[in-house]
Amino acid sequence: MTKRIFVVHGPNLNLLGEREPEHYGALTLAEINHRLQRLAQTRWGWQVHAEQYNGEGPLIAALHRARTWAHGVVINPGGYTHTSIALRDALTALPIPVVEVHLSNIHRRETFRHTSYTAAAAWGVIAGFGWYGYVLALEALAHYFASREASTPSAQKP
Repeated sequence: MTKRIFVVHGPNLNLLGEREPEHYGALTLAEINHRLQRLAQTRWGWQVHAEQYNGEGPLIAALHRARTWAHGVVINPGGYTHTSIALRDALTALPIPVVEVHLSNIHRRETFRHTSYTAAAAWGVIAGFGWYGYVLALEALAHYFASREASTPSAQKP
């Protein structure tokens, strides 16, 4: 079965490549999404569907919809990381693995960025590796799926 991965980007990430490149890098969001889609298809045969939302409500609604079709979520919650209990609750409601990604190392930045309300709802968190953090998140999901498939009785050899 082809895995479908939802890569969702939070507020202001539509400005990647323009906004604070010293923290967020020079690649645009479109370039990052294209690289992830190409990698996922080539390496694992997965489909990556990527979206970006500046509003909290639409972001949460997209996660609710993902419950019906996605096998995993990679999320960069942006500024909502540090402020949104509602987003945390939406992530907690997902019956699929979630990997939280941050382009910058939030623990080396301003003190208010050190707290992530959403991290507790994620299977794992990757921070500080720039756009490559998204690749690491896909690798983590590949490990997650492989470990679950290896532990199911139908996957065991007689």
